[in-house]
Amino acid sequence: MSSIPSALMFESVSKRYGAIQALKGIDLDVAAGTVHALVGENGAGKSTCLGITSGRVVPTSGKVRLAGVEAPAGRPREIRNMGVATIYQELTIAPNLTPSQNVFLGQFRSSWGVLASREMRLRYEALALEIGVAVHPEIPAGRLSVADQQVLEILRALASGARTILFDEPTASLARPERSALLALIKRLREDGYTIVFVSHNLDEVLEISDRITVFRDGQTVADVARRDATKHDLVHHMLGDGKAAAMVEDVIEGGGHSARPVSTEEVLRVANVALPGVLSSVSFSVRKGEILGIGGLVGSGRTELLRCIAGLEPASTGRMEISGGSVAWPRSVRAALSHGIVLVPEDRKGQGIIPKLTAAENIGVGNLSRFCSNWNVVPRKLQANTAGPAIAYGFDSRRLTSLAGTLSGGNQQKLLLARASVTNPRVLLADEPTRGIDVGAKAEIMESLRNLASEGCAVVVVSSELEEVVALSDRVVVMNEGHMAGVIDGSEEPLTISGILKMAFGVEEDAAPALRNEAVSRGTA
Repeated sequence: MSSIPSALMFESVSKRYGAIQALKGIDLDVAAGTVHALVGENGAGKSTCLGITSGRVVPTSGKVRLAGVEAPAGRPREIRNMGVATIYQELTIAPNLTPSQNVFLGQFRSSWGVLASREMRLRYEALALEIGVAVHPEIPAGRLSVADQQVLEILRALASGARTILFDEPTASLARPERSALLALIKRLREDGYTIVFVSHNLDEVLEISDRITVFRDGQTVADVARRDATKHDLVHHMLGDGKAAAMVEDVIEGGGHSARPVSTEEVLRVANVALPGVLSSVSFSVRKGEILGIGGLVGSGRTELLRCIAGLEPASTGRMEISGGSVAWPRSVRAALSHGIVLVPEDRKGQGIIPKLTAAENIGVGNLSRFCSNWNVVPRKLQANTAGPAIAYGFDSRRLTSLAGTLSGGNQQKLLLARASVTNPRVLLADEPTRGIDVGAKAEIMESLRNLASEGCAVVVVSSELEEVVALSDRVVVMNEGHMAGVIDGSEEPLTISGILKMAFGVEEDAAPALRNEAVSRGTA
């Protein structure tokens, strides 16, 4: 038994939401001054644990102790005063306030009713110096990068006097260099004696920074191991169970690729000389019926912008387009792209994808409302019945079709967007980062769903910042470099490999390829 005192302890904590048992008698011990990771599939109970710890969620039964003292259930302010702060994936930065004002948001310092701006500024600078991060000028915080805004959230936690900081998917929306900087900051916080509870789907990050790892499955803890005793394969097996894990490890975790599939020679989409001022120049490629075409490249290579141009979201773009061999007008609106059978699943599923206040069924049906209407009115029963099939096809539990989309996990929201796209019967599906920020089980289901869609004849184009996924999914890969097309790798002619993509992206010879991976990590592949 460790002699290190506990910063956080769960004692037989359970949480029930109606018929759903989110947590089942959880026991958890987080040692002070350590990084303790919580991993598991979406819905396994990790975020519920964070919610209970922060006071946002009231447990059905059990106790939580902070530094040995029983925490008041459901009282966020009192728990914050006990030294606990939470940093969520969705940041709470006020974009029009300055960095120092954001750091002291909710705890403004004043003198005789007047904000003590200079005092807050000096304290902000001292905190930034203390943990070794940059001090930003007093500009609106909304002009800072997501990574810099996240640092402001950490400084806010420190300014509140927190000694235990809960991180919920902190790296999901960061490029690799930004991820590395955040992980380095978390390590410095640990060295300074802070306790970190770290929830992440990125197992490489978990294994890099954690002292201890607890694995959740179906509302229970199924493993609690020291980092030195954990491997990625072990964690995946604990998370998924033997049945699903065996097929997953090689494909999703290691990017082992898949056997070349027979693909039709029939071209569904051909684009030529795609350009977007300042971003893209003269990009040309085609996609065949039943093919999955991956788009690979480094930071700033223009992959997302390329999909947006084809989907009609960049009116300033130019190019030529053929659909099934016939020339069509270049789409300058989403409606025009849809008329060609082109559908985009966007990278920002929360901001540009789901409609959080509509149900899951409504989010799927909004892609083709005419199918579910009678006399111009949506028929709820018809909507429910006709969205169940697409939902199930993408691994979504049809019993949750009446749930509000905003209450669902990231993986389930992504499944809704893919199901919505499928009800339009697309000729071409453009999927931008379809597995970002979701757990390994949901990732496998989505990748398999994309393969199934392709097998039904749809032409699928996938952008992913994880080159392992590009390799695992694609039949061919278009490699982008600084807005230009560096080349194409055809999986039927040569093996698709990460080093091959990087070699083409950097434009170097084969004997230099082994050094590319390290350089790519330092620059980022997002």
